[in-house]
Amino acid sequence: MNPEQLLYAESHEWVHVEEKGGNKIATVGITAHAVEQLTDLVYMELPHPGSLVTAGNSFGEVESVKATSNLYSPVTGEVLEVNSELPDNLDRLNSDPYGVAWIMKVEVTDEGTLKKLMDHAAYTKQISS
Repeated sequence: MNPEQLLYAESHEWVHVEEKGGNKIATVGITAHAVEQLTDLVYMELPHPGSLVTAGNSFGEVESVKATSNLYSPVTGEVLEVNSELPDNLDRLNSDPYGVAWIMKVEVTDEGTLKKLMDHAAYTKQISS
């Protein structure tokens, strides 16, 4: 995915939204900046399909040799799918954080949460200050 076409949360998660059957489906991952800051990832906890996530609330965690960090959902909805291969292949976050290293797909139930996300320019400004 092209990072310039994604939406971003202040907590460094990215979102790609697609329309499918009248529903908005959000693919969620963490940004290259977040991966760079965490360094040497060793563990990731993912939500379960069918679980509900709320924008701004933790849905899992990622652990590096330095620290454990919560992963925060940028949208509210139901988890449809998780990238179950990712926890055993965390190096994918370094090589392709916006592609094969997506974390979950969520059916968005509160479209208002999308309006609170940043575009690429605003996110770039946030991480450069």
